[in-house]
Amino acid sequence: MIAGNRRFPILFSEGAKKKDCYIVAVAIKGDTSYKLRKYVDKIYWLALSDFSKLFEIFKNEGITKIAMAGQISPHRLFSKEIDKSQELKELLASIKDKRADTIFGAMAEKLKESGFELIDSTTFVEDLIPGQGAITKRTPYFGEWEDVYFGLELAKAIAYLDIGQAVAVKHKAIVAVEALEGTDNLIRRAGRIARDNFVIVKVSKPMQDVRFDMPVVGLNTIRNIIKAKGTCLAIEAAKTIFIDKEASVGLADRKGISIVAV
Repeated sequence: MIAGNRRFPILFSEGAKKKDCYIVAVAIKGDTSYKLRKYVDKIYWLALSDFSKLFEIFKNEGITKIAMAGQISPHRLFSKEIDKSQELKELLASIKDKRADTIFGAMAEKLKESGFELIDSTTFVEDLIPGQGAITKRTPYFGEWEDVYFGLELAKAIAYLDIGQAVAVKHKAIVAVEALEGTDNLIRRAGRIARDNFVIVKVSKPMQDVRFDMPVVGLNTIRNIIKAKGTCLAIEAAKTIFIDKEASVGLADRKGISIVAV
């Protein structure tokens, strides 16, 4: 497993362990949680500049199947770390743009060339993907539903262009659009602009590659919506990973936030 930030690598590892899998994790210094070491059989800590060592580690461990779980902070693409790895510099220089699909697709091709198979990031965590319907006790109000369906079409459009996967909407006005900064920062920005009573809509890409970059929401998402004074979160049913769902829904119910999968 190539492990990124937040809790998804831990949840992925827990699911894999239930299937009696042996897990070797390559963790990224500065992004991956140190708690991950308790959930895997072996862990290697690499700097982003140690990119070339990743292939050597997996070959030496006899690994053939690899999963990408969790993100690497996007701002690191513009850091001096990149300059320290000739192989990573060449990989990024060889691609046509720096969109998520382009970068991850190039990495997937590099893994394939080295004899590895990149498996779906949803493997072992199917129970974290909600089906259609209300997730919280409160369903969206009529005005929120209008914003949800207005936002869905526009979120799908930016997802198709691989700009981002979420939008913030208030009274059928687009308040903010997600880009490289991620959903949490989108929510904070929407709070500063809209001040209150806005809706977050998060979707998958029309041709989503489930090996990487699946839309993920969780407890931090709900906390940020509450802090920014948003009122509703709409996610795409059967295509969004919802981590820490029980705690997230409990908090949302207490604060009157509506969460719905559409």
